[in-house]
Amino acid sequence: MLIITHADVMTPTGRIADGAVVVERDRITAVGPASEVSVPPGAELFDAAGLILAPGFIDLQVNGAFGADFTADPDQIWAVAREYARYGVTAFLPTIITSPLENVATAQAVVCQTPPGFQGAHPLGLHVEGPFLNPARKGAHNPGYLQLPSLAAVADWSPATGVRMVTLAPELPRAAEVIASLAGRGILVSAGHSMATYEEAIRGLDAGIRYGTHLFNAMPPLAHREPGLLGALLSDPRPATGLIPDGIHTHPAIINLVWKLLGPARFSMVTDCMAALGMGPGRHLLGDFEVIVDATSARLSDGTLAGSILSVDQGLRNLISHTGCSLEDALATVTTTPARLLGLAHERGCIARGCIADLVLLSPDLRVQATVARGEVVYRRQG
Repeated sequence: MLIITHADVMTPTGRIADGAVVVERDRITAVGPASEVSVPPGAELFDAAGLILAPGFIDLQVNGAFGADFTADPDQIWAVAREYARYGVTAFLPTIITSPLENVATAQAVVCQTPPGFQGAHPLGLHVEGPFLNPARKGAHNPGYLQLPSLAAVADWSPATGVRMVTLAPELPRAAEVIASLAGRGILVSAGHSMATYEEAIRGLDAGIRYGTHLFNAMPPLAHREPGLLGALLSDPRPATGLIPDGIHTHPAIINLVWKLLGPARFSMVTDCMAALGMGPGRHLLGDFEVIVDATSARLSDGTLAGSILSVDQGLRNLISHTGCSLEDALATVTTTPARLLGLAHERGCIARGCIADLVLLSPDLRVQATVARGEVVYRRQG
């Protein structure tokens, strides 16, 4: 049994000052003021005085980190997962970008086999970004592997077989039937890398799209006579959208504007981080491509953005800085909102009795001090 006490606890109904959370095995069994929570003999105490206790972060788009690229080597997913908790992340979607479908199958097998004794951030399933993308908006994806959507290609994709999210271009032939099939299986279907008109985007939403991948990027800009995919994602109440608040993919003023339009329930903060996260400047892989990384961004040799080097905790600080939003609302973009989108809100993304004990302890300036994943302390900041 683990008891985290004297923390500022962020719960669905508000903050509990000087609060306590009781964890038994991998579940939260009690939440309340520290003065009202009894401490059984032998319980492990974690004194979190002066710290904020929040739900663990959920990142829906992670291409790799610490020198490993998931598309190039899916076997590295669990090795990265062990270390990814240092950023407060307790669950994430390893992202496989456009590559042979056999590579997706390999990654499915990897995420479905948890290593014995694993401790770290847990992969919830894959985010398959491609190969059903528009070549005109391919970004850092290999055009040689792009293909049209088909039911045969996605026949064995489901949360049970390791696929949680799929990004595709809704204007492609047969996309609508693939979208409907995937959504019917419980997969979060997202529009991205697309040239869709507004009308095509709405048809995609009608078929089951409920997300937009890295809003503004790999899609045409908003135009007053042709709102396109961007206009549909912003104006239709059904989808949430992913944004990368690194100040590179999207200008802070636009992030603030989107925040005012969408609010925390439809704003999903993602990192889209790639192998260079945690490694520093240099040359790294993203799928088949070499990416040049400096202190702020990751780009192909032609200047095309290729993922990011953003961590979730830094993104959280950036979001608050760019929008002036509350900590509670900012946290929702990496906790309750992604959990709801994945159909996991009943057990993830909040601090409540019965939920999985995925937690992060933050300093007042929102630096990660410790991470608890499934009831185990998997990271503690040193010094």
